[in-house]
Amino acid sequence: MGSNFPTSLLTTTLRGVSGINSQPRDEQPAHLPRLYDIENCPYCRLVREAITELDLDVLILPCPKGGERFRPQVVEAGGKAQFPYLLDLNTGKALYESMDIVAYLYEEYGKGGLPLKWRVGPLQKLGSSLASAPRSTRPQRARTGKLPGELLELYSFEGSPYARPVREVLGALEIPYILRSCGRSDWRDWLLPGVRNALGIVSEGKVANRRLLQQEHGKVSIPFLFDPNTEEALFESERIIAHLQAHYGT
Repeated sequence: MGSNFPTSLLTTTLRGVSGINSQPRDEQPAHLPRLYDIENCPYCRLVREAITELDLDVLILPCPKGGERFRPQVVEAGGKAQFPYLLDLNTGKALYESMDIVAYLYEEYGKGGLPLKWRVGPLQKLGSSLASAPRSTRPQRARTGKLPGELLELYSFEGSPYARPVREVLGALEIPYILRSCGRSDWRDWLLPGVRNALGIVSEGKVANRRLLQQEHGKVSIPFLFDPNTEEALFESERIIAHLQAHYGT
C-alpha cells in the first residue's frame, strides 16, 4: 500500500484496541441500521468503533464534504447537516451526536450495559480527534462516482489499518455499502493471515462474518469486498481500491 499505510497504522495505534474486538451476536437486526457517515470524522469513528464492538452490520451512507448524494437526506430528516446521523428502522429512532448514538446502540443491541470507557465521552472524543490527525491530508471532499445497482458488501472492522483506505475511497465516491462487521473475538484472530496459513491455524472465532469468510473463501483476511454487480470477491486493499476506481470512479 506504499505511503498510504503508515498513517493508517498510526491512526489505529492511537486508538488502541477500540474498534477491534467484538461481542459476537447470535443474529443481526431485521433491518440494517443506517449510518450517515464521514470516514475521517472523529465523531463518526466513535460510532463505527461501537458498531464493531457490538458485531453489528449496518448500511453506511457516505456524506463527505461537498457531497450531494446523501447529505440532503440528513438535512431533510433531521434539519441540519451534522454527522454522524443514525436512522434505525427497527425502532424508528433517529439520532445525532456520537455519544448519544453509542449509548443507544449499546442499550438496544448490547449485552450488559454501556462499557466504562464509553461513559467518559469527552476523553473518547479527544482520543478520536488525535487519531484523525495522521489522515488529515487524505481527500475528504466528494468525488462522486457511479452509483452501483446493488449494494456492495465490505467485510471490515473499524480498527483495521488495511480496511481504512478502502472505506476512504468508498466515502469520497459517495458509494453506499453494507458494512459487515468482522471484529476479533478469539486469539487466532490476532494472528496475521500469512502467519495463520503458514502454521496451519484456522480462524475459529465466534463472529459470524469471519466464519463465513473462512467457510466460503478458505481464509479470513480484512478487508474483503463482495460486489454483486460484477460477482467479484476481492481480498487486499489495493485490489479492492483498483476495482472501485475502475467500475465506479469518476
